[in-house]
Amino acid sequence: MQITRGLSIGALVVWFLFLIVIPPTMAEERSFYSPVIFIDKEKNQILISTSAKVFYIEVSETAKPHLDKLPQGVLVDFVVEMRGDNNLPLLKTWQVKGGESTCMIFDGKVCK
Repeated sequence: MQITRGLSIGALVVWFLFLIVIPPTMAEERSFYSPVIFIDKEKNQILISTSAKVFYIEVSETAKPHLDKLPQGVLVDFVVEMRGDNNLPLLKTWQVKGGESTCMIFDGKVCK
């Protein structure tokens, strides 16, 4: 009886430490409303700004064929996946809000 109780407590302690030490790796989605400042087609990145901060977002594989349809200077609502401190945010969708484009809405798969 004493051994079973000790094993149960030990298992709970190990599980608790596992939950504390290993952080969750779930990706967070964020939305940025920004003008398109620059499109780097060689690196597949878009330079945007928000809240006095300028940064690049990485273009996803599915968005790369549609990158030419997104002109510089237009206001766009970008939805990106935040992937941690060492990786650029990954573009998931966009919706052009100010300006003209042949791809006003990119839903993650196709342009509309």
